[in-house]
Amino acid sequence: MLRYAVRRIAASVPVLLLVTLISFSMMHLVPGDPAAAIAGAGATNAEIEAIRLQLGLDKPFLVQLATWYGGLLQGDLGRSILLNRPVWQAIVERLPITLPLALFALLLTLLIGIPAGIIAALRANTWIDQAVTGLAMLGVSVPSFWLALMLIVLFGVHLEWLPTGGFVPFSENPVAWARSMVLPSISLALLQIGLLARITRGTMLEVLRQDYVRTARAKGLPGWMVIGKHALKNVMVPVVTVIGISFGLLLSGSIVIETVYGMPGIGRLIANAIFGRDYPVIQGGLLLTGTVLVLLNLVVDLLYAVIDPRVRYGS
Repeated sequence: MLRYAVRRIAASVPVLLLVTLISFSMMHLVPGDPAAAIAGAGATNAEIEAIRLQLGLDKPFLVQLATWYGGLLQGDLGRSILLNRPVWQAIVERLPITLPLALFALLLTLLIGIPAGIIAALRANTWIDQAVTGLAMLGVSVPSFWLALMLIVLFGVHLEWLPTGGFVPFSENPVAWARSMVLPSISLALLQIGLLARITRGTMLEVLRQDYVRTARAKGLPGWMVIGKHALKNVMVPVVTVIGISFGLLLSGSIVIETVYGMPGIGRLIANAIFGRDYPVIQGGLLLTGTVLVLLNLVVDLLYAVIDPRVRYGS
């Protein structure tokens, strides 16, 4: 197991280097002069040149790249132009908002998606299966921003059960903090719930047709034991992949949801940076998102080895 983990970690290092290279190169792929775009249409040549010097755009590309990597090794992601503060500081300050939101959405995804997929597979070709499949397709098809607006209209405006937006820190009021998380979490989780339910259903149907499941039933084992002990463990291998991908998508999808609900998290920080052409923040956001996805893939690979020992023995 240790040897397998070391190999997977070593294989992730080149991917992380590629992610950092792409994050840095994005500024140079933008058409036109980034300094002029940041300064705006009414900026003078002196103001544009000052921004170019501040960002180091007057230096050759390789020198800029070396400076970028040198800063990363010291934990320096640059300085935000709009906020006039280090990018890492702006991201860390908003992490307590975005991370709980993604975790709540992931919890909803797991609690609803996996049981719904299992029930649909056990009741295949019945009205229950059709209902679960239809709701899953609806969840995959409905845009998250439209769902967020409909939830605001229903639960915030008409019923007045939940706040229509904003964020209350946990330290100030835990109840208000939880209420402010409900609608954004549901809006963020619906797509992943539908995806996870469909994957779980399809995998469970395939596993239930296997010989070892028929043998377990022929031995007279209770249905819950056949499903829980024999079938579910094999179902979890592809499901873990979907869970890992879903968490990464939940983090990146928070850009839209946090903007709709007015939550001052990392997603809204990146959205404001895009509209304000704050390239250091955009680079930091891309780097954070790419790094999280790489690390999630690494965690999924390691979980494979725990769930199915054949993975580590066959690699």
